[in-house]
Amino acid sequence: MLSRNQIREMVMDSDSDEAQYNSSGTEDEEMEPRPPSRKFPLSQAVSSSDSSASTSEDEDVENVASEEPQSTQWTLPLYSRMRVLHPFTGAPKGKSSEAAHVTAQSTPLSVLMLFIREIISLLVVETNRYYHDCLDSTDEQHHPQRDVTEAEMFVFLALTLQMGHTIQGRLEDYWTKLEQLCCAFYRKTMARSRFYHILRFLHFTDNNRTVDSYDRLWKIRDLFEILRTNFTKFYNPSEHLVVDEVIMKFKGRVIFKQYIPKKRKRFGIEMYKLCDSSGYTYDMDVYLGKHGQWAAQHLPATHATVTNLTRRVEGVGHKLYMDNFFSSPDLYDDLIQKKIYCCGTVRLKQTGDAKGTKPQDTETQTG
Repeated sequence: MLSRNQIREMVMDSDSDEAQYNSSGTEDEEMEPRPPSRKFPLSQAVSSSDSSASTSEDEDVENVASEEPQSTQWTLPLYSRMRVLHPFTGAPKGKSSEAAHVTAQSTPLSVLMLFIREIISLLVVETNRYYHDCLDSTDEQHHPQRDVTEAEMFVFLALTLQMGHTIQGRLEDYWTKLEQLCCAFYRKTMARSRFYHILRFLHFTDNNRTVDSYDRLWKIRDLFEILRTNFTKFYNPSEHLVVDEVIMKFKGRVIFKQYIPKKRKRFGIEMYKLCDSSGYTYDMDVYLGKHGQWAAQHLPATHATVTNLTRRVEGVGHKLYMDNFFSSPDLYDDLIQKKIYCCGTVRLKQTGDAKGTKPQDTETQTG
């Protein structure tokens, strides 16, 4: 919106330029007349060359000054608005009915016991089983040890976690009586021979059972499935879920260890997680390499991963967010049939030049 003085000044400048243009050079008669300027959408100020020639300069200025700029009204296109095919009908977000006894006054240990109670029982059963199998398979005479109890397994796990805070050079140094290395906590809690016994025969599954040839996680498969079941049993996820990959730092010797140079943790075990909007891990899976069962079904690995992670949240209208690493048209069609709707997501990427400047976070829309 321009004032009258600004309009008068611009029109007079354009007229003077046009007069100078028409009067200069010998080729003026052959050249076409200069078109009116389109920068200022005024109706009659510069409508045509004939009308401008028939009127005087003062009359043009007065007519232009009296005109008001025309405003344009923008409207939305007549497209039908997208509607959710199936509204969210899941349970309210938070603890489920299985954890109704957990309140704000509950201790962290009581919450932890919801997830590891079955794991403790599994460790006790399999450790004692493996110990008796070793006694039956050897001809040597050994002094028999009593079976491990759940209380001893709790103490064993507590000492193992505590060793990460009081680091010693050797395992036996935790029970040493040397004054410079002595830590009486370990001797008072559990005898060294008993700790060694549990550590030697610690097991998570039966070695004699038949397992699938492609399952590289069969040694701890029972423990892993217990965690997955408890994660879904004691918590109701929110409407919005996300699928993404994470790297768990690990430098040990395992065949499915990954090396990703662009990650901050380059060496580790790759895991796929299904989390809700609060960050709670509702389900998870470990990348173990090429899956023979998925290859037989001619499914892409990412398609099968998302389908496996979302099998517990089908039919209630969840909204799933994921990046373009997982997305595909076939996957979208498969999820829509299960009443799971894919939405866009925003990922944060770090950008920086090759000279080592500090990277900056930029947002990019995908999905």
